Amino acid sequence: MQNIVILAGNIGQTPEVRTTQSGTKITNFSLATSRPRLSEGRVMRDENGYRVMDTEWHRITCFNGLGKTVAEHCEKGMKVLVHGRIHYTKWIDSMGNDRYGCEIIAEKVDFLSRPKSAENENLELVDRDDEIPF
Repeated sequence: MQNIVILAGNIGQTPEVRTTQSGTKITNFSLATSRPRLSEGRVMRDENGYRVMDTEWHRITCFNGLGKTVAEHCEKGMKVLVHGRIHYTKWIDSMGNDRYGCEIIAEKVDFLSRPKSAENENLELVDRDDEIPF
């Protein structure tokens, strides 16, 4: 049995970090994934000829070191690839109603784009050949 999720999309908001009473750091962010809308097996287009897209929003949760890295280096609009698992929760609200939730517990997050603040920075090229022992 496996519970594997791989999502590629854009971060919808700046990641938020919180710490539990036991000291565990939890980072949350939303991720938007989009796909073309189909009608009778064909891609729908708007009046200007552009594809009509359907967007789904996913709640992503990262723990400890991964969460710290995401919080430090990710921002709204960045493209990321998330590897993780689906986690469902059920609770009873203050009115006594059953409530349900779904989130993706991230095990790995790959950055597919740079933060906007780093896009205009000049990057130095570093020759690492002298560090490889032969």
